[in-house]
Amino acid sequence: MGTEGSTVLSPVWRELPPIEPSVVSHSASCALPPRFEAVRTARRFTRATLTQWGLNGLFDDAALVVSELVTNSMRYALPAERMGAEYEPPVRLHLMRWTTRLVCAVRDPSEACPVAGEAAAGDERGRGLLLVESFSDDWGWHPLAGALHGKVVWALFRLPRG
Repeated sequence: MGTEGSTVLSPVWRELPPIEPSVVSHSASCALPPRFEAVRTARRFTRATLTQWGLNGLFDDAALVVSELVTNSMRYALPAERMGAEYEPPVRLHLMRWTTRLVCAVRDPSEACPVAGEAAAGDERGRGLLLVESFSDDWGWHPLAGALHGKVVWALFRLPRG
């Protein structure tokens, strides 16, 4: 992921206690094509990454959150004419792990604010960010700056002390 991950998520750090450079452990990133099958790809990438990092116990919650964030990007952030198109993927999943936390972040081309709304009884839509809020320790979003356009929606998980 290189320095792009630090730039993309710099507003996240403003809301958290400082992280010592010595505790930065791992980061991984996955480009997702503009198709709803990308949710499955994101879940597989999350499973493989968390397994590699020894965080298997966090998979169920993290996968649910990642699924919701990616689904929202596909549903609300991409114009209909882009769905199924073959070109540079406009959505990217970032996973970052430190000794005390995991951040799952999804970057997309929309600058619109994500809204955690109340769904009507029986309505399947409108619950995604409520699930993100329920299953993660914190979540937020910020617009991108500079050459990157769009936004990043992130969720934070505090890791158990080992």
